[in-house]
Amino acid sequence: MRKKLLVLAMTSLSVIILTACQAAPPSSTSNAKGTTIEKTLKLGLNFELTGAVSAYGNAQKRGAQMAAAEINKAGGVDGKKIELIAKDNKSENAESAIVTTSLATKEKVNLIIGSSTSGAVAAGSPNATAAAVPVVTPAGTQDDLTIAKDGKTYDYIYRATFTDSYQGNMLAKFASDALGAKKVALFYDNSSDYAKGITKRFKKTFEGQIVSESTYQSGDTDFQSALTKIKHQAYDAIVMPGYYQETGTIIKQAREMGITVPIIGPDGFADAKLIELAGKENADNVYYLSAYSSAVSPKAAQFAKNYKKRYGSEPSMFAALAYDAVYMGAKAAKGAKTSKDIAQNLAYLKDFEGVTGLMTIDKKHNPIKSVTIIGLSKGQESSATVVKPN
Repeated sequence: MRKKLLVLAMTSLSVIILTACQAAPPSSTSNAKGTTIEKTLKLGLNFELTGAVSAYGNAQKRGAQMAAAEINKAGGVDGKKIELIAKDNKSENAESAIVTTSLATKEKVNLIIGSSTSGAVAAGSPNATAAAVPVVTPAGTQDDLTIAKDGKTYDYIYRATFTDSYQGNMLAKFASDALGAKKVALFYDNSSDYAKGITKRFKKTFEGQIVSESTYQSGDTDFQSALTKIKHQAYDAIVMPGYYQETGTIIKQAREMGITVPIIGPDGFADAKLIELAGKENADNVYYLSAYSSAVSPKAAQFAKNYKKRYGSEPSMFAALAYDAVYMGAKAAKGAKTSKDIAQNLAYLKDFEGVTGLMTIDKKHNPIKSVTIIGLSKGQESSATVVKPN
């Protein structure tokens, strides 16, 4: 099916920033001197290369490697090549904290790219802050990752993607405006702060009626009971905040039970594993929020072409976000002498054109950027609806 590109204007899309942070550093600043940029610009990669969400981490590693290779081929940053030091946090929050310390204090990197999940980012943030080494998470969406309990912004924590509450807003808007849904069923991962945060915001902003609310736990594989309950309700769509591991299976079981309404999800859907788990024939009338689509700009299309040539597969949103994160870091490193300089420069990043869109870093270290709702038909991307911020 030929791809369609739609644009929705946002009328009220302020990002709600929460003020609680479970794994917060005791201070938003650091007295450390940071690390010195020497013969190379050292970038540490703290990714989930094994474990539950390794699909995200490996995609991000490939995206980061490709960006670094391009930058080095073009002459590097201030004539210095980028040196990548990659470590596996095993999809474990505690391991992410250990990796952060190792990269910042032992390897003395100048910037850390990662982790993929919010919990892993939060776990490593205190150690990065203590060492005065900035972190750019490509995909950590939890609202409070970049701000302290007192509302102050952490000096060293940035992100290349949008927040959970932003996703909740977008999903509510899309369900109402693009799909015309007046009644929805909610089915979300109650063991995930990510899914619960998106769900909370969706419930607050969706103007229609939520006729059914069901939950599951990470690692569940049998969803027949909940889907049977949902099936007999009257609704226009199912909204399903969660990760691909469970939602792919839920989609498969829902379609096999005869549930044909649109299924809408967040960026946790954004991996080829979702289609693999659901089956191509079942991944139909499915929509999910993404930071990337090759259909939305020439720059994104060229990135997809180059990525496929390099790796032999289509890039996921996670690869694209990590690719942009490296380019963001490289831009911030121009003229910098230390990791502290890079952190300060990141705060002033404006109108940065990445493959995931045009972005400007706001005062909370979040990017102001558009998002894309991807539509799937028989397992193939068939539409890309761009939703722009005001």
